[in-house]
Amino acid sequence: MSSSSTSRSVPVLIVGAGPIGLALAGDLGWRGIESLLIERSDGQVHQPKMDMIGIRSMEFCRRWDIIDWVHAAGYNRAYPQDCAWVSQLHGGYEFGREAFPSVQDEVKPAQSPEKRERCPQNFFDPVLTRFVQRSGKTDLRYHTEYLSHEESDDGVRVRLRHVQTGVEETVHCQYLIGCDGGASKVREALGIRMSGIPALTYTTNAIFECKGLENLHDKRPAYRYIFIGPEGTYATVVAINGRDQWRFSIVGDETMRTLTEEEVCKVFRRAVGRDDFEFKTLSLLPWVRRQLVADGYGTARVKIAGDAAHLTSPTGGFGMNMGLQDSVDLSWKLEAVLRGWGGPQLLASYEVERRPVAIRNVNEATHNLKSMLKPRESLSAAVFEPGAAGDAARKTFGDAYTEAMRREWYTIGIHLGFRYEGSPVVAPDGTAEPQDTVSTYEQTSRPGHRAPHVWLAPEVSTLDSFGRGFALVKTRAGVDTSALERAAAQRGMPLTVLDWSAHADVRQAYERALVLVRPDGHVAWRGEDVPADIADTLARVSGCGSPSAADTTDTQTKETACN
Repeated sequence: MSSSSTSRSVPVLIVGAGPIGLALAGDLGWRGIESLLIERSDGQVHQPKMDMIGIRSMEFCRRWDIIDWVHAAGYNRAYPQDCAWVSQLHGGYEFGREAFPSVQDEVKPAQSPEKRERCPQNFFDPVLTRFVQRSGKTDLRYHTEYLSHEESDDGVRVRLRHVQTGVEETVHCQYLIGCDGGASKVREALGIRMSGIPALTYTTNAIFECKGLENLHDKRPAYRYIFIGPEGTYATVVAINGRDQWRFSIVGDETMRTLTEEEVCKVFRRAVGRDDFEFKTLSLLPWVRRQLVADGYGTARVKIAGDAAHLTSPTGGFGMNMGLQDSVDLSWKLEAVLRGWGGPQLLASYEVERRPVAIRNVNEATHNLKSMLKPRESLSAAVFEPGAAGDAARKTFGDAYTEAMRREWYTIGIHLGFRYEGSPVVAPDGTAEPQDTVSTYEQTSRPGHRAPHVWLAPEVSTLDSFGRGFALVKTRAGVDTSALERAAAQRGMPLTVLDWSAHADVRQAYERALVLVRPDGHVAWRGEDVPADIADTLARVSGCGSPSAADTTDTQTKETACN
């Protein structure tokens, strides 16, 4: 029989110390908010589930001042990043490829001060752990699992258990956040169901150590190879560290099947095209590719984020990056209500804002999966025949497949173009919503969208001024904002005025004389002069306005004070 104890109270308890829980704890600590972060495992990553940090996530890393840590995390940034589709490596046919520069040579796009980065989870988690520890605001406990919780008007009582000793304890927190993955116990305790497709494919991943794989075949190096045989697309391999470790994935179908290590190794040898080489299996993981989004994101004091809220095919690299966006959206809202200037609609807006983004992204990822697996539906046997006729068939097929796959490779619109349409804490200005694109992205200061990046000076971006409290951007000289500043101060709402009226590029990008930017970097309001209803506008964007029809959760809490 296990013993139990009662520990101290904490403002926020986070379940799950994967990248989403770590990012949430880290961002809260960066804001000066204490948290308890628990993880039932030892925190070691043996099967990295992600390997690409998207451009918006890198903007967060820039805000947190951990860019250099990401660059130095361990991935070989000089490794080629091409994606190629082949029948096999040694002696096989190459149907096509999309050429990309190495990570270190990729140029930043005009729309951002950063670029995407290759950093698998086994490298990124330690970076985020270091970020969490830097603030000294987080109690990080491994080998500790969540058992249950009881929510009340004044907080949440959470039962925890130390996995190794069996000792239980009860922690009181103001807010409980479940970042505990696809099989989330927090989501299960809340009774939240997930909607979508529970099994797109049954897939088996292996991490192989194979030194000099590039020397075993005649193809140019690539980050990713997609293997296509007479049966269609059957496997992929990616350079998981850019040196000697490779993640080999056998992509099944909707039929459940468990492969042995021997079977996986046999398919790997087929893909490489030879048997006379040595490699070692470091880990093996069967998993199910899903297209699911939670029907709700929580209650007044208990929320879910990351894979606990949405499960997506990795085709596109949206999953972890979407989860980091969840954590940043939650973090500033938690800070606001804990410090007393955030109102009851603020945390309710989390689901309203983030759930549509999840639906959009998981659907896009499934579209990419279908494109990758398209050869299973129709593939001419001629592409595997030698000679001129085979060459012609391979070119026809390869060109079409290359074009179809580009949508997965070029996704700046997915990573930067998401918007919070209909949010109860965004003040719309009546302008039409722009098209939601995948491969292109045009910056806008329209309310609900990410505030534009503009270089103010070498290596100084407008985005560098966002994050701590609200920011009021002035692009026209002479606009009197003193009344708005006084109203914000009276509410206890942190506000910094940024006079960028001397910067022509800012005036063009920000489109209005005044743009109010939230702590997460999204636009809350804009106009040519201060709003006539300053009090109502600030009440709305701080969550103190009247409940909207878009709200789905009861968020009345005692510590929120709307003056």
